[in-house]
Amino acid sequence: MSTHADPYGIVVGYDGSPEARRAVEWAAAEAGLTGSRLQIVTTYEITWPGAYYAAVAEQVDAARQAAEAILADITEEVRGRSAVDVFGVCAASSAAATLLDLGDAGATMLVVGNRGAGGLANLLLGSVSQQVATHAKVPVAVVRGRPDPSVGPVVVGVDGSASGDSALGLAFEAARERGRALVAVRAYPPDHTDEAAERAALEDALANWAGKFPDVPVAQLVAAGRPAAVLVDASRTATLVVVGSRGHGGFTGLLLGSVGLQLMHHADCPVLIVH
Repeated sequence: MSTHADPYGIVVGYDGSPEARRAVEWAAAEAGLTGSRLQIVTTYEITWPGAYYAAVAEQVDAARQAAEAILADITEEVRGRSAVDVFGVCAASSAAATLLDLGDAGATMLVVGNRGAGGLANLLLGSVSQQVATHAKVPVAVVRGRPDPSVGPVVVGVDGSASGDSALGLAFEAARERGRALVAVRAYPPDHTDEAAERAALEDALANWAGKFPDVPVAQLVAAGRPAAVLVDASRTATLVVVGSRGHGGFTGLLLGSVGLQLMHHADCPVLIVH
């Protein structure tokens, strides 16, 4: 998360769908909280045979104009209701490739809806959002869940891995920016009886970050069960769930296709995947 304006800032994919609109609204709010620029991206792909020949030039131009029109509408809408520095980009490329390129170029966060249409056709788990969340080198927010998850704590999965530690740091930042409490979650197998050891491991993971964010109230949740199920349950009253892209220990296999992917399918609030 950026705390200042920068050339790329927060990048969000938009295709005119209701899910993508929610993603833009969330990204604009995040840009306002962090002082970041907001870049809204719409794409159109030229993939059919003969697309580059003169005979179909009109179709190509129509696709470009349609993409530019929905981009102009949403950009002006955001400018009209928000003080964030916002601009739009329309690209003749695939949605996933465009977003990933912007992540590589210096974006602080990529934001996608959990499904979409149009220029971001099939912005659905298993397609663009999964590709972006899997391959991005920067945090990826997947906006999903109940319509207004603006209340509740920030929930973070903690497992002691490097990825999990990065997620913990961003979760503390997110909680402070929103003025919310942080709920740190560690799950362990039901047949593991040493809950005291699990709680000690969680406290050790929290110690460094809690010292850096003394103004953030922290609650600890140590629970027996599958990590994804525990986090999905916690998401029902959360404003944001933050997880690393992969992990070990209590969150074994925290990789898209496992816990992260299940959260992207089932969480009841936005999910932030941290690489």
